[in-house]
Amino acid sequence: MTADRFVRYSKPVVFLACLVPMGLLARKGIEGLLGANPIEVITHSTGTWTLVFLCITLGNTPLRRMLGLPWLVRYRRMTGLFAFFHGCLHFITYIWLDQFFDVHSMIKDVAKRPFITAGFTAFVLMLPLAATSTAGMIRRLGGRRWRMLHRLIYVSACAGVIHYYWLVKADETLPLRYADVVGFLLACRLVFYAMDRRQPARAPAPEHAERVT
Repeated sequence: MTADRFVRYSKPVVFLACLVPMGLLARKGIEGLLGANPIEVITHSTGTWTLVFLCITLGNTPLRRMLGLPWLVRYRRMTGLFAFFHGCLHFITYIWLDQFFDVHSMIKDVAKRPFITAGFTAFVLMLPLAATSTAGMIRRLGGRRWRMLHRLIYVSACAGVIHYYWLVKADETLPLRYADVVGFLLACRLVFYAMDRRQPARAPAPEHAERVT
């Protein structure tokens, strides 16, 4: 089976797999298994999966370059949009279930609580990435400007990790693990950038139309 056929047939499977976390969360909600504080459970779950999908998306480039599998890039837009999807659910949970659309209260929260500020920053930075994820936007922006814009995903991921770290009150193990992963992926990006700078300029590969970051 060629890489193109494998990607074509596997994409629906990957798409369904990306829906599993929210499917399980919805099932818990229907069956009343969200515990004594369901809002906290929903907020924590959606926030965690946002970070997970951000890390998966950031890990696409190192993985495909280390393994020599360029077709892996064709999954990156999907995982990037699922990161944004979970980020939207996380944000909606906060403004709806936690704040009941009280704009004044939310503004005070963003200004006074550092972890809210960091989380809001991470979400806002994801908005232009999702809005420019289509092939049409890549053509309009041009490959170079589009790639520069989508480097914001690293800033968003760092802000997300800071949001998580400042949120926890006791056990910092998980936030620090995410910090290690994001730091490693950022280091890989810097290494690849240095390697590419040493090589002659190459024409953009056709698969750029599939990229998210």
